[in-house]
Amino acid sequence: MSNAELDPSHIMQVGMGFWPSKTVLSAVELQLFTHLGAEAMSGEEIGERLGLHSRAIYDFLDTLVALRFLERDGDGPDSRYRNTAESAAFLDKGSPTYIGGILEMCNARLYGFWGDLTEALQTGKPQNEIKHTGKPMFDELYSDPARLQQFMEAMQGISLGNFHAVADKFDFSKYKTVCDVGGATGQLSQILATHHPHLRCMSYDLPVVAPIAEKSIAAAGLTDRVAAAGGDFFADPLPRADVITMGMILHDWNLDRKMHLIRSAYDALPEGGAFIVIENLIDDARRENAFGLMMSLNMLIEFGDAFDFTGSDFAEWCGEAGFRDVEILPLTGPASAGIAYK
Repeated sequence: MSNAELDPSHIMQVGMGFWPSKTVLSAVELQLFTHLGAEAMSGEEIGERLGLHSRAIYDFLDTLVALRFLERDGDGPDSRYRNTAESAAFLDKGSPTYIGGILEMCNARLYGFWGDLTEALQTGKPQNEIKHTGKPMFDELYSDPARLQQFMEAMQGISLGNFHAVADKFDFSKYKTVCDVGGATGQLSQILATHHPHLRCMSYDLPVVAPIAEKSIAAAGLTDRVAAAGGDFFADPLPRADVITMGMILHDWNLDRKMHLIRSAYDALPEGGAFIVIENLIDDARRENAFGLMMSLNMLIEFGDAFDFTGSDFAEWCGEAGFRDVEILPLTGPASAGIAYK
């Protein structure tokens, strides 16, 4: 094929990908989709509501139309803008399926940190808060209630679909108790208890997080079947349960700490128990799951030595810990559950 026949559009789309990304992130930051809700507004009304400069209004809104984040009725200054079905479902804070929390965190934290990816690639060192303060990311996170709340909401939004998928696709009928390790707001425990009324669930996280989970569990009316417990999963044994779950936890650590968590899960399970991790598992050939691979780059930026992994990596580590069998269960999008049986 001659150079004249080659198409550079994919190169340009990816290389300039920060343009559409930041346009959407700014729209989320300004709560555009929330302000619109189920309404339709003129550009002038939106500009006044969001405090936009007159020069920016129509380029901003029409870009979002072209990117299919907004719909527009009519042309010209009398046209009116409204949410798409997807924007209404996932980017309006009033929607129960809101996932904008992860985009809020991307805008507030990760967008700037990813500007230093080249340095991370050359040094292997994190480029987040630790670069500026010398304190590890989680130390910084848990010392700031507002930032901790933002992180919890981000994880809650991005995990919602996968947690429902696990509840639907995995056979919990033979188990009675579940402990969700690193359970944050208790979201997975609540979803499992709702889907499977016979289950008793525990959300286990650091003591500073337990009150957040307790409040969320109480609001859901599930205090009779879901408990919150505090502890340090590196310093303390994990609570015993028929099923141990970890949602987006294992990828936060280097291999030694991953193995510690896997062995701790093995020790906490009875014979026949199941260990379930929910991650953006990379395909074994490392060719297809671009999101999983970029999540691993994000772990480089956040932690330096932490990384995402393939299903075969997970199976190998679980085998070393003593688990007898491992299976991979596809969930939503790039995510899967790795399931190891004792």
